[in-house]
Amino acid sequence: MGKILITIVGPTAVGKTSLAIKLAKHYKTEVISADSRQFYKELNIGTAKPSKNQLKAVKHHLINNISLEKDYNISDFEKDATISINQVFKNNDYAILVGGSGLYIDAVLYGIDKIPKVDSSIRKKLNKEFDKNGNVNLIKQLKELDPITESKIDLNNHRRIIRALEVCISTKKPYSSFLKYQRTTSKYNEIILGVNMDRKKLHLLINKRVDDMIENGLIKEVEGLIDYKDFNSLNTIGYTEILDYLENKSSLDYAIEKIKTNTRRYAKRQITWFKSNKSIKWYSDNYNFSEITEMINSYSTQQLI
Repeated sequence: MGKILITIVGPTAVGKTSLAIKLAKHYKTEVISADSRQFYKELNIGTAKPSKNQLKAVKHHLINNISLEKDYNISDFEKDATISINQVFKNNDYAILVGGSGLYIDAVLYGIDKIPKVDSSIRKKLNKEFDKNGNVNLIKQLKELDPITESKIDLNNHRRIIRALEVCISTKKPYSSFLKYQRTTSKYNEIILGVNMDRKKLHLLINKRVDDMIENGLIKEVEGLIDYKDFNSLNTIGYTEILDYLENKSSLDYAIEKIKTNTRRYAKRQITWFKSNKSIKWYSDNYNFSEITEMINSYSTQQLI
């Protein structure tokens, strides 16, 4: 049988990790994380990593594997994920890829072109613009130069906006033109499963997850990371808001509500991203597990014909 990559996508808090572990146990295989922050070993509570018990139950790749001090980009991730998938395939017919970061998922499935180095003076100029006026003009400029990227990336993350803009300006080509995720041909025999749920229910789960993060010590975690506050890795929902609170830029209640609001907005962008991929087979959060495995087994049988 040909090797099959089972990919699980969907918005944050929908239950992707749980399904990934069930499938990994069922097919006696391993999980590769495609989350844009869970690979940092210093970021734990705010990134909603799998629990210690979940990590023990099934072997996971690309979780806690690097330090936030390392300069790590999507090209590095795509390379490491490919290595991990190939390692799993040496001993298994199936591998499980799971995550909510659409750009990272697509980089693994469809590849990514080498993005050229840019003149550091362009980045400095864009950073000065951000310090002076915030994201507004940067977003407007990105929409003019690369509407595809503007419609898909996290517009709260100014470093990602600047990264895209500096490539656009330096190469005179859209940043999106270097990303192969627009292509429809995957590198793998793949099945992409999407999990989604009623929006009101999802929002309640997101709000509860944020409350649980606070209760489980997110503030203390961020306090221990203040020395790294200017690192790109900390420009992450949950961390930026608590940093603002710790620096007396907002109240704790405001910071918590801001995390919930930004997470709900992020979930909406995730859904928009994944809905554009017509290869995804969607299931509700109360899916029938046997129905999913029957579909996978049927697909596997077709690969033998």
